[in-house]
Parts: sequence; C-alpha cells; structure tokens
Amino acid sequence: MRLTAEFWVKAYLTRLRLADIPGFVVAHGDDTGGAVLIKVSTLDGQARLMQRSFDLMSGERAWVKLAAGDEAEVDASVARQRAFDPDLWVIEVEDRAGRDLLDEPGLS
Repeated sequence: MRLTAEFWVKAYLTRLRLADIPGFVVAHGDDTGGAVLIKVSTLDGQARLMQRSFDLMSGERAWVKLAAGDEAEVDASVARQRAFDPDLWVIEVEDRAGRDLLDEPGLS
C-alpha cells in the first residue's frame, strides 16, 4: 500500500516538530501523487534541495540531492522544478545544523 503525498508530508512535518526543527509547506502539490522536494536552509545563505527517487541498483527509495550551495540558486532550482511540475510539493526545513531527518526509518 502506498501512502498519499499529503499523508507523508503531514507525518514528516510532525517528525520535524517533535525534533524542534522548523518545517513549512512552501508549495502544496497534488494530495495523492505529487512528488516532494525538501529544501534545507542552514540560515546562513546556504541550502540544499532533496528529492525522493528510486535507487536503480537496489530498487529502494532514496533521497537524492538535486542542488546545493547559495540559497538563491537553490530557490531558482525549485522554481524551475515547479514550472515543470505544478503538482510538486515543496517543504522548507530551517536548521542551522542542516538536519532534515530524511535518513530516519519510514521517511525514505
């Protein structure tokens, strides 16, 4: 059984909140099948952008880094992705240490 995008996003935001990591929905995508981008801002002008994908070797889901560096460049990458896919969810995480919890069980 596959989780809806909306359910996954709500669960992810709850995990962030429980870890005292601010997370926000920047773009609300399709509730059932929208892809999810995670932008992690370290609040120093730097950020990285992650997207869930399949590892072709193992067949498992994995988070892939799409962009990293200057936050304005990462934001431009998000804008390009949104222009291509209007059903896309964008979640922004703000943490000086760069924590995103994406390596925790159940989030891949």
